[in-house]
Amino acid sequence: MKIPEVRNRILFTLGMIIVFRLGTHIPTPGVNSQALLDLLNQNDNQIFSFFNMFSGGALRRFSVFALGIAPYINSSIIMQLLVYVIPRLEHLAKEEGEEGRKTINQYTRYGTVLIGALQAFGISFMLERYGCVLNPGWGFRLMAVITLTAGTSFIMWLGEQMTSRGIGNGISILITVGILAGLPQAILDQYNNMQKEAVDVLMTGVLLVFIYITIMLIVFVQDGVRKIPVQYAKRVVGRRVYGGQNTYIPLRVNQAGVIPVIFASSILMFPAMICEWLMKASFMQNTLNEYPKLQYLFGIFNYNSISYLILYVILIIFFTYFYTAITFNIQDLADNMKKYGGFIPGIRAGQKTVEFLEKTTSRITLAGGIFLSIVAVIPNLLIKYMNVNFYFGGTALLIVVGVAMDTMRQLESHLVTRNYEGFMKKSKGLR
Repeated sequence: MKIPEVRNRILFTLGMIIVFRLGTHIPTPGVNSQALLDLLNQNDNQIFSFFNMFSGGALRRFSVFALGIAPYINSSIIMQLLVYVIPRLEHLAKEEGEEGRKTINQYTRYGTVLIGALQAFGISFMLERYGCVLNPGWGFRLMAVITLTAGTSFIMWLGEQMTSRGIGNGISILITVGILAGLPQAILDQYNNMQKEAVDVLMTGVLLVFIYITIMLIVFVQDGVRKIPVQYAKRVVGRRVYGGQNTYIPLRVNQAGVIPVIFASSILMFPAMICEWLMKASFMQNTLNEYPKLQYLFGIFNYNSISYLILYVILIIFFTYFYTAITFNIQDLADNMKKYGGFIPGIRAGQKTVEFLEKTTSRITLAGGIFLSIVAVIPNLLIKYMNVNFYFGGTALLIVVGVAMDTMRQLESHLVTRNYEGFMKKSKGLR
């Protein structure tokens, strides 16, 4: 805090976080908040709690920030995938440099507005159907779409300002703040449960140890890399000798990050919500009574069922391989090594290098996929078997730990830069 530049960045970030938290308490016009709260308490489910957690409670209060930053995340993921599919976008990303990245970021913003408007339109219809709107009609729908889309756009702008003028990645910090916003209430609820029975005291102690070990493992795996040694041959050009140094290729264990978990959650969310709605619908009760197998089929997508967890794990591992394959081009890496005279000791350059890297990457990706699967199913297991009434683990824990590590690295880089500048100034003065 003694360094003015770093202090200003930290204070700016904290100020933007306060603005974000204030926005989560501004209600959307035209919505009966009490009726909505009663409806959610009657039909509370784990899927809704999952998305409410990421919005920092704004979805339950249905504030102007109810959509949160989810439309921006979806737009960013779609655009990131399209870069490797559409040649025009690939040219912008690889050939145009900074200008190309700015153009892609602008397309991402347009996609955020479009996705946010579509989600807001669907939510407005849902609220009217459940009688949570004071004056239903196209006037309310249009106002809800404008309000919620503007709220999402403002959050997106807020995150970009935090990235450029604050510490860390602004969007990631806002997501982390939304996740951590419900932590004090969750701790209070757990404390109240602990006072009721002695068993809960022991269970809470086991839970704290489990949390500590899980966070340590996440930090360990997030920083884990497989170092592939690379040696460059010496080249003599005139009287100069180039190359000859030894380096390595760092293959990350969790190359895909948290993206596979988000993809898998998004895909399973829709059939789970549809099946849950059909099982509670009045017109389906007679059909479910006549055909018990149909009820069993709907139960496959129950959030806490074994079948749901198995599908969840399979999709996470699949998307881990898929995302790693489209973002990590082994062929280009091998070609660049061969071009500059590099080779892996004991492996022939060219196709043999490609095969070796593919085999190694496949094994590492499997380990990363299994790691993501274990962390992702932790909330389901804790809620079902340890009576934990809040989300711990999964996407939330990966994001929080990852953002904390990234923010500390950026803060450390600012401090190192400041120290180097001071050292150079002193040296100049001594002269």
